Amino acid sequence: MNVTALATIERNRTGAAALSVARLATTRFRCYESARLELDPRPVVLTGPNGAGKTNLLEAVSLLAPGRGLRRAALPEIDREGDIGGWGVAATVETPDGVVEIGTGREPDGERRVVRIDGKPARGQTALADHVSALWLTPDMDRLFREGSHARRRFLDRLVYGYDPAHAGRVAAYEQAMRERGRLLRDGTADAAWLSVLEETMAARGVAISAARLDMVQRLDRILAGSDGQFPGVVLKVAGAVETWLGSAPALAAEERLKDALKASRAADAQSGTTAAGPHRSDLDARHLAKNMPAARCSTGEQKAMLIAIVLAEARLQAAERGVAPLLLLDEVAAHLDEDRRAALFDEVCGLAGQTWMSGTDAGLFAALDGRAQHYAVANAAVTRIS
Repeated sequence: MNVTALATIERNRTGAAALSVARLATTRFRCYESARLELDPRPVVLTGPNGAGKTNLLEAVSLLAPGRGLRRAALPEIDREGDIGGWGVAATVETPDGVVEIGTGREPDGERRVVRIDGKPARGQTALADHVSALWLTPDMDRLFREGSHARRRFLDRLVYGYDPAHAGRVAAYEQAMRERGRLLRDGTADAAWLSVLEETMAARGVAISAARLDMVQRLDRILAGSDGQFPGVVLKVAGAVETWLGSAPALAAEERLKDALKASRAADAQSGTTAAGPHRSDLDARHLAKNMPAARCSTGEQKAMLIAIVLAEARLQAAERGVAPLLLLDEVAAHLDEDRRAALFDEVCGLAGQTWMSGTDAGLFAALDGRAQHYAVANAAVTRIS
């Protein structure tokens, strides 16, 4: 059966349009001199020893969407070791609007990421958002609820990007204005008028960022509250001053309060080298619904299950509201799940319209997917189709 027919079946089964990678090719990417996979819309399982190159393939897929990918790597870091020729990722992607050829990479001596859509240069990586949305879980994210708030904000912002690619631009503009304001305060060279311009930018972008985060959490909560079975219900909340202001006043009033707070903290911010007010101070709180317990106090297994529940809820939400599910990249996700939770996860991803990619060291953990997924063995930077 060809890829188009399989995609049609997937769309009819889920009610959402299929999104899948039909061909993936890499050149001088991480450990790969070159690699090529021919795929159908079913889940993709990559198994092999640690260091074989499984996560590198997931990273290549993540770079078909805007952003720095699942490792957040600088462009030169992706180069194959010892190679100075740049790197490339090319893919044939089945989308709701038809087949799209996507190419991205770093050209030799290039400092910018190059993107081509159907062979034509794109205006930038934001153009990828017109065709691909991707979500991922990596082992590093297992610590999300135990470490600092920065990673949780980044995680939440990545969820927002799936709905609103312009959110990335707002975050970038806010952070750029914040850095410039901080530099001027440290140098002591800025006049009040120029600081006010930067603070107006921070206030406008900052309130928009907080509003988008609040909206995302409210949408997710409607799905997460109904979770049952192996993945627990979760209650999410964005905690921060700007979010509190938005809960009791219009956005314009929140902007004024943020501008006033920034102006009032100039002297203190100059001394501390930080910015005291703004959405960069906010945090994502999560609670286990049945236990009414903060995620940070839950067991490691419960935290993992909560994190999976959030990502699956986002995938279902995109499928329901946008009509197309994202690509889902799950790195080493099965290793620390018991048999029942693995079975529940596999059933869930097989029911999604978006293609899911999973990696692991133990092929036996994915036996329940035999006949429902396509399996590849990865070893020594080589990829071999198993079934």
